[in-house]
Amino acid sequence: MIYYKNFDLTNFNSYRIHSTAKEVYFPENEKDIVDLYSQNNNYILLGSGHNIILASEYYERPIVIFNGNFNEISLKDSNLIEIEAGAMMHDVADFALKHSLSGIEIFYDIPSSLGGAVVMNAGASGEEIKDVLVKVRYLDLADLQIKEILKEDMSFEYRNSFFQRNTDKIVLKAWIKLTLSKPDLIKEKMETIKAQRWAKQPKELPNGGSVFKRPKGYYVGAIIDELKLKGFTIGGAKVSEKHGGFIVNFNNAKGNDIVEIINHINSLVSMKYGFMLEIEQRII
Repeated sequence: MIYYKNFDLTNFNSYRIHSTAKEVYFPENEKDIVDLYSQNNNYILLGSGHNIILASEYYERPIVIFNGNFNEISLKDSNLIEIEAGAMMHDVADFALKHSLSGIEIFYDIPSSLGGAVVMNAGASGEEIKDVLVKVRYLDLADLQIKEILKEDMSFEYRNSFFQRNTDKIVLKAWIKLTLSKPDLIKEKMETIKAQRWAKQPKELPNGGSVFKRPKGYYVGAIIDELKLKGFTIGGAKVSEKHGGFIVNFNNAKGNDIVEIINHINSLVSMKYGFMLEIEQRII
């Protein structure tokens, strides 16, 4: 277990918001995690730091981080991979390529930890983590027991899962089943997906990915275009001119700058369309 006091979270959130935590823990194995939650279950849990907005400049609540730790990836069968929650999905994609396994190429450029990908059923272009998932091992905070659940029992939906609905279950590990393929074909798909994403998304500035879930019958980017909100700025944050579904930190933004932009967008969306956009990112 690695522990810090007054820890700078700037490099542990993809918006690169300057925020400090009074206490931070980096568990290195399942025992560390069980020990932590046996003492206290009031932690803030962070994975890769993507898809979150740090709305406070200082956190009194202790934070548990899975980022650069608890990240083992191993091959358990010819096409079965076991992954700890802190592993980054781009590393999992590289691991799969090394073993000539296809099925997670889309994750080569989706910034997420394994735990975060499972919780939000991450994906793109019609492919999602649920498509390759076999089962998940988790810590149930209700009784501090480690349990396993099959993919079929997780009730996956678009950007939603059993774990998003049950926040007292902490993802520890997952198994994914892939398909043998030719490495050059796998690599080509990975690079093509990355190039397409970089062409459309504001990768040149810190951001947390897509801010909103896609509403049924609409596209978020098109809504932002119609409302002429590209470039709209509060403090050091603004709606990306490249893709209206993203908010970027262009000048030392505070988390509250981003939250205020979200609220402004939703007030206009509500007036024009009669509904509110659902936030995909977690405000902490």
